Amino acid sequence: MSNKISKDIVRRLYILSFISLMVFSILLGRIFYIQVIKGEKYKHAAESQRIRKVRIQPARGIIYDRNLIPLTNRKRIPTIIVFKEIVNDAEETLEYLKDITGQSKDQIKEYMDNSKKIVEIPIKKSEITNLKNKKGILKVNKVLRYEKDNILAHVIGYINKSENKGQSGIELLYDDILAMKDLNIDDDYGTVKVTLDGKNRLIPGFGYKTVTSTDRDITNSVKLTIDYHIQKLVENIMDVEKKNGAVIVAEVETGNIVAMVSRPNIDQDNISAHYNSQMNDCYNKAIQYPYPPGSLFKIVVLLSALEEEKVSLDEEFVCSGYEEVGSTIIKCHTYNTGGHGCINVQEAFYDSCNSVFIKLGKRVGAKKIIETAKKLGFGEKIGIGLEEEKAGRLPKGDELFGPAIGNISIGQGTIEVTPLQITNMMMVIANNGIQKDMRLIEGIVTERGNMVKKYRSNEEKIVIQPKYNNILMEYMEDVIEKGTAKNISLDDIGGGGGKTGSAQAILNGNETIHAWFSGYFPKEKPKYVITVLIEEGISGGKCAAPIFEKIARGITLLGK
Repeated sequence: MSNKISKDIVRRLYILSFISLMVFSILLGRIFYIQVIKGEKYKHAAESQRIRKVRIQPARGIIYDRNLIPLTNRKRIPTIIVFKEIVNDAEETLEYLKDITGQSKDQIKEYMDNSKKIVEIPIKKSEITNLKNKKGILKVNKVLRYEKDNILAHVIGYINKSENKGQSGIELLYDDILAMKDLNIDDDYGTVKVTLDGKNRLIPGFGYKTVTSTDRDITNSVKLTIDYHIQKLVENIMDVEKKNGAVIVAEVETGNIVAMVSRPNIDQDNISAHYNSQMNDCYNKAIQYPYPPGSLFKIVVLLSALEEEKVSLDEEFVCSGYEEVGSTIIKCHTYNTGGHGCINVQEAFYDSCNSVFIKLGKRVGAKKIIETAKKLGFGEKIGIGLEEEKAGRLPKGDELFGPAIGNISIGQGTIEVTPLQITNMMMVIANNGIQKDMRLIEGIVTERGNMVKKYRSNEEKIVIQPKYNNILMEYMEDVIEKGTAKNISLDDIGGGGGKTGSAQAILNGNETIHAWFSGYFPKEKPKYVITVLIEEGISGGKCAAPIFEKIARGITLLGK
């Protein structure tokens, strides 16, 4: 009997042991699952319960100018950060915040009511002399990605802040680099964080932790060819003149774009405000919005005639103020005064005679003119890197025949070009007929500005023979000295050359005139090419050329 009881006890002990072992194994497995498999997840979940974090610096690399002047992350705003869970006396806190920020109580209450746990209050005062060591209240310098009137806005582009993702411009083109997607950067980068205990008290020894840099020089930034001071100069001139359109300034020797302006400007922090604008604010009009070139295209027509030997420089033409093309009459700007009368090709160029250039166009033919235009970079993207760049448009097929030659000869009809393409043509001329790559992006750099990848230009090539290029430059210098841009003067800064254009166009369903001037300075060994396009301008000579002069003089004063 006792033997049977003993065996029963042993059996029960085995069963109990087995059950205990199974329970222990399950518990051990669960602990392993929680701590090892899901450890990081639960760790972050636990930390999120007791860590409060506020971003004070964009989690993106910097976009620099050519001298490593930051074009983003420039503005620092003194800001008070309030961790609402830590502060005690609400009324006392309001008084204190009012005192140190310069904001009214009502404004502070609004900030407090609109935020759940962390409140950011901009400091209005120029100086803070009464900042105390208050629990849950911290003063920081918050870095803004964009300033309110940020320069180079269209080129830089903008980001979707909630996703930290580039949407246009350089922000889009180099999003992976600027957003540091492959660098394994800690989420704390660019933040201030505070660690609390279960009762929302600061944990001794932790305090406030600020992380605004890394211990290594990470590759997260982009260096442009833009010159901050020239860019600022051009933007100021356009804003003072209250003009819409575009301006490009390029360095003749290098092909580098040192300024690119589009107007109206945009607020990168509130891009939706521009979506319904009738002035197409969001377009970078320097590269993205093609226009008829008007009389600037006479450079292409003249070059075609010279290359095909269809014109003699001492030949006399007769301008009666208009030219008949089939059943169409195209007027010259001298129509109301009876025309230019007897005029040679040089005079026709610097005084922009439509009649003579239509005669030249008929001689040369549309096919040759379009071939020359393509050689000078029209009808295709110049290729400076920005995805928004447009190729413009050149006539083709049936558009080359019949009366179309009238419009082609004076840069009208279906011809559409960008200010960048005009600048590229003028750069070829200023470089004695040699094509140099135009560049906007110098390379990829580290956070501290050290070059990691420098972009190289392609080989140069001759596009215009020197004997023809010399004629173009001589005629363009006459434009300023005695032609359609004689109202400006560059003599005291070395002179220059250029061409005006007044192009008939449609803007928002209405007929208008766009004013052009593109040229170079100084006359001897040109340093810069400047292209100015003014929407709804009076004429190239009266509207765009004076802005060219102001920019040229400003650059000279900068010592550039």
